[in-house]
Amino acid sequence: MTETAVMPKQSAYDAVALEAHSISAWFGEHKVLDRVSLTMPARMVTALIGPSGCGKSTFLRILNRMHELIPSASLAGEVWLDGTDIYDANIKVTDARKHIGMVFQKPNPFPAMSIYDNVVAGLKLTGTRASRREKDYLVEECLTKAGLWKEVRERLRQPGGALSGGQQQRLCIARSLAVRPQVLLMDEPCSALDPTSTRRIEETIAELRDEVTIVIVTHNMQQAARVSQQCAFFLAEQGTPGHIVEAGPTDDMFNAPVDPRTADYVNGRFG
Repeated sequence: MTETAVMPKQSAYDAVALEAHSISAWFGEHKVLDRVSLTMPARMVTALIGPSGCGKSTFLRILNRMHELIPSASLAGEVWLDGTDIYDANIKVTDARKHIGMVFQKPNPFPAMSIYDNVVAGLKLTGTRASRREKDYLVEECLTKAGLWKEVRERLRQPGGALSGGQQQRLCIARSLAVRPQVLLMDEPCSALDPTSTRRIEETIAELRDEVTIVIVTHNMQQAARVSQQCAFFLAEQGTPGHIVEAGPTDDMFNAPVDPRTADYVNGRFG
């Protein structure tokens, strides 16, 4: 008898490894990723680097089943979270996303919704019940973890859309944390932010990594060097699908890369 797949038991911020095995992806007939395999260890930040158009963001979206929302999209391969394939037919999309949160390039709080209600919005979306006292505690906890509590604690009932861009991005991080994810995916979370807001987001990432496995797409090599412990260098050459040229500890990737193409990219000679 075949064992029915279930998502692993989830406790508060219980970081676990995420593994991609031979991921290939298409948009219609166009193949954009070719047999990408990568282990993203628990309690580390893994940075996905590489030129535009090499499939980094597509790969990131595959990690929490957003790729399948595009009508023409398809994929092959497996994504394992703590021993369970999130693409197993018995795994619901909503269950996968409880465990694997996403923060996008452009901050996307619900603009008319209050700061407080933005944070707890994920509970309703995932069908999680909580008392008012539990919600109050969760809002303070998540805003604190996102580095925003001290700035907004006196105005929790004001609209989330009234915050600055950097504050909105940290609000989105808090919203993602509210459902107790084990993995947090970030797609260029600082690309639209000023240097001060970028620094605050990077500080937040550093504080979160002991509790949540983080995977971040970034085009900023200095940022990758600052925030990550592991890097994966994606490349798509001469019309071929994106693939990983090299992956390993960030220090090695920047200071002693194995492939000359990696050295050229991290040193700004192309891309």
